[in-house]
Amino acid sequence: MATPKTEKEMNSKNCCCADKPDSAGTQPKPQANRDTSKPSQSGQNATAQLIVPGMGSNHCAGLVNTSIERLQGVATIQTNIASHQVDIVFDVNKTNLDEIRIAVESAGYDVADAQLSLNGDAQKVAMTVPGMGSNHCAGLVRTSLERLQGIVDIQTNIANHQVTVSFDPGLVDRQALKATVEKAGYDVASIESASSDSHQAAEDAEEQYLAQAWRNLWFAAIPTTIIMLLMIPEMFWQPIPGYLAIVALLAFPVVFFRGGKATHRSAWRSLKNRTANMDVLISLGSMPPYLIGLIGFFYPMTSFIEMASTIMTFHMLGRYLETRAKGRASQAIKRLINLGAKTAIIIRNNTELEVPVKELIIGDVMVVKPGGKVPTDGEIVEGNSHLDESIATGESVPVEKGPGDLVLGATINKEGLLKVKATKIGADTFLSQVIRLVEQAQGSKVPIQEFADRVTASFVPAVIAIALMSFVAWIVFADTFRPILEWGATFLPWVDPSLSPIIAATLAAVAVLVIACPCALGLATPTAIMVGSGMGAEKGVLIRSGEAIQTLKDIKVVVLDKTGTITAGKPSLTDVIPTSAFSSEVLLAATAAVESGSEHPLAQAIVQGAKERQLHIPPLENFRSITARGVEGVVNGQLVHVGSRRLLSEQGVDLGELDETLRSLEVQGKTAMLVAIDKQAAGVVAVADTIKEDSKSAIKAMHELNIHVVMVTGDNERTAKYVADQVGIDQVLANVLPEGKVDSVKQLQAKYGNSVAMVGDGINDAPALKQANVGIAIGAGADVAIEAADVTLVKGELTKLVEAILLSRATFRKIVQNLFWAWFYNLAAIPVAAVGLLHPMIGVIAMTVSSLSVIGNSILLKRAKINVN
Repeated sequence: MATPKTEKEMNSKNCCCADKPDSAGTQPKPQANRDTSKPSQSGQNATAQLIVPGMGSNHCAGLVNTSIERLQGVATIQTNIASHQVDIVFDVNKTNLDEIRIAVESAGYDVADAQLSLNGDAQKVAMTVPGMGSNHCAGLVRTSLERLQGIVDIQTNIANHQVTVSFDPGLVDRQALKATVEKAGYDVASIESASSDSHQAAEDAEEQYLAQAWRNLWFAAIPTTIIMLLMIPEMFWQPIPGYLAIVALLAFPVVFFRGGKATHRSAWRSLKNRTANMDVLISLGSMPPYLIGLIGFFYPMTSFIEMASTIMTFHMLGRYLETRAKGRASQAIKRLINLGAKTAIIIRNNTELEVPVKELIIGDVMVVKPGGKVPTDGEIVEGNSHLDESIATGESVPVEKGPGDLVLGATINKEGLLKVKATKIGADTFLSQVIRLVEQAQGSKVPIQEFADRVTASFVPAVIAIALMSFVAWIVFADTFRPILEWGATFLPWVDPSLSPIIAATLAAVAVLVIACPCALGLATPTAIMVGSGMGAEKGVLIRSGEAIQTLKDIKVVVLDKTGTITAGKPSLTDVIPTSAFSSEVLLAATAAVESGSEHPLAQAIVQGAKERQLHIPPLENFRSITARGVEGVVNGQLVHVGSRRLLSEQGVDLGELDETLRSLEVQGKTAMLVAIDKQAAGVVAVADTIKEDSKSAIKAMHELNIHVVMVTGDNERTAKYVADQVGIDQVLANVLPEGKVDSVKQLQAKYGNSVAMVGDGINDAPALKQANVGIAIGAGADVAIEAADVTLVKGELTKLVEAILLSRATFRKIVQNLFWAWFYNLAAIPVAAVGLLHPMIGVIAMTVSSLSVIGNSILLKRAKINVN
């Protein structure tokens, strides 16, 4: 590896015995030692987070999972091939980080990074020890710290002179840790809280893995190319003196050094662990042919050495191309991480300071200059501007913001200078939550995948058995199979009917081994989910799980909460109807002036409506609130009353034509207020929760998808019916109490089956969201609703729900296509190879192409049209 190694398991006292990387550049294997991670006396659980670069498919993840499950005390295992990450919750009294790491390596996979954190009140600190300059020194420090009670994990890194210790603060404290290191003879320059950036660790590990795959490819490709150039004249026109010796020498490092060595080591570990991986097939397809080819020095026979070298080289090529292609499929998380600002300008003690974003604290006032990114979620305290919120909503049109407005971290300030007070930091920010949701989706499985996983778990042993049967069959029934070779030779140039039975048997067995591709099956589902969930995140649609992707495509009924979902969820001014004696401007200005003295949401809606119409609001005098009736005040020397029929009746005001107008507005579900100026009826002002602009088009699009749309609300039936008619709702369930929403969903499920989606934004919607087959939260709604949901619509527009359904259907189509072609390839290719019609070198190329085709087909998902016009 290119980065410095972490000496996790070193407790040697002798520097010259330090482990060194092998020729492939891999990390040394940690030595098992129960004492290196002493259990916490409090019995707390811990979470281990491992980065496993070679875990590139669900087949690999299944092998890793199986190996870890054999350990005692393991509670849960979460694998995510998109980030090459394995999260394990375990009992520290029964196992430790060392044993988990060894279990992963036993399955045949290297661990690039391993972090541990205790669940609960445990702490992790990083001590800088300048004098710790060798593995011998690191071993002394470890040994001293291990004697303390409450130590859970110790990691030493001599490259940066750092010791990271996880411990139970109830049994040991920082000062004790520092004193212990100093007693061992080393000064401690600093001791501070440690935090691991798993995203950065995963990205670094992936880059190193890709770089190593590239180096291994070139190391194998150069000798193999020379072998191919020598093989052509040797086969067709000019024998080369010493050809076998030259080829054997050139192929030896390809098959047994660097990538070849890593492949054989992985295969051996995997076989010992009873979790056969893909490397077992490649190892059996390359090492035996090379060794058999050496018989040619003593007995005249066909050489298999060229084949062994070519198989290993194409395996290296496949690894490199697969890693690059899968990186393209899983770019969503990287893009999201890179969106965040790295530093922030803050004001402390009246001085502007530039600090890393991770050092921000809640309450810091940040200065966001034009063109800059908002460092973290906050509230504008000074300044006005337009912000590009496309990272959150998928919409490119900037949004106007001013004092009191909330802003999201990573959004871009377009023009004005802003001062923003930090309200959320770290894992609580919107961007962190989005990343977490995308990771959950990419690490989850769809139900259709479960059968494929069960089969692929036995795939490699089955392929080895088929290869052995093919070998034996060719030896015993060579005359029976030979007509097949004669037929194949008529159109396949690599088929030779004159081969001896032993040569034909060897070729057939090796071909079966190298053409089988469990990785294609293992990549079929996760690569499609990677691309699909990433597309959703970019468009403001956050899908939490793979199961939701599969279920959402079959939704027949969508249940919509009214307030905040179909409607905006806050009142706004809708109607200004004056009498013949007044103009609408005079009416609204007078009403807004009086309502400016009230804090009621309806009053504020009228004031805001007047401002939006750019009216001058005159000053207010002698404001008075009249309980249960309305308000009054003096505006421009005139007494103005705003309120109910009762208020105006008590003031002796004749409503005249306004009474019918009032009734008409109330039928529409609006809150209407009568206005009198100097005890003369002036008009009616109405306020209502307005329908969102996109609700009608979204519901129309759902109808085009043959989805039945139901509105459930606590409002009365008259108001609910009016809103439903406006947007084209199919069915209305009115007067439904919050606890009744769950029963409403259950009734619809009983009628339409398990294909009901629920959309809501409030705390009281959370139970119904859980009850629905797919729960969908409006992003602007309550956190508890978002946590209860399977899908979150960040911007809160219903058109995003339609996009989510279209994305689900497109993603599932890709999953089915990938699984079909992966199964078809294996079911067709293995029998063809078994009867001798596929040369092993053709087989290993086909195996590489099959994995790449699955990834490529998933990437094509990005072309899917899911926008709602």
